[in-house]
Amino acid sequence: MPTPDFIRDLRASIGHQLLYLPGVSAVVFDDQGRVLLGRRADNGRWTIICGIPEPGEQPATAVVREVEEETAVRCVPERIVLVRTLAPVTYPNDDRCQFVDVCFRCRAVGGEARVNDDESLDVAWFPLDALPEMEDFSLSRIKQALEDGPTWFEPTVAE
Repeated sequence: MPTPDFIRDLRASIGHQLLYLPGVSAVVFDDQGRVLLGRRADNGRWTIICGIPEPGEQPATAVVREVEEETAVRCVPERIVLVRTLAPVTYPNDDRCQFVDVCFRCRAVGGEARVNDDESLDVAWFPLDALPEMEDFSLSRIKQALEDGPTWFEPTVAE
């Protein structure tokens, strides 16, 4: 994912220090029950659609924007699937970030799935019984989105 301008501005001041950032991800289903996936340009892996909200942007607005920017699919968020702090990541340029992911279950309402920016090599709808190889990040969120349970979060430890 390209680095947003506001993060580049922060990096000019703080260098490679750890940034704690919001993130959004989307498990988008169509009317046939297929899930929308993108194959990332940076690592070639299939994944659900993810992104970073702009300063002041609401998470639901950000997830709709990210899905359309990356795939040309318009969607409507239906519910929050999970909220989770991810492990810190170090990028090839030594920048360090840690994201709090808010994952939404979304319903496609228009547009034709296609590569719509330079973040993806491919974009496609997949039946749930024919998913490509993916990391647990995406698989666990798809599983949670299929369940009608409450929003998932890391349980607190009682003292």
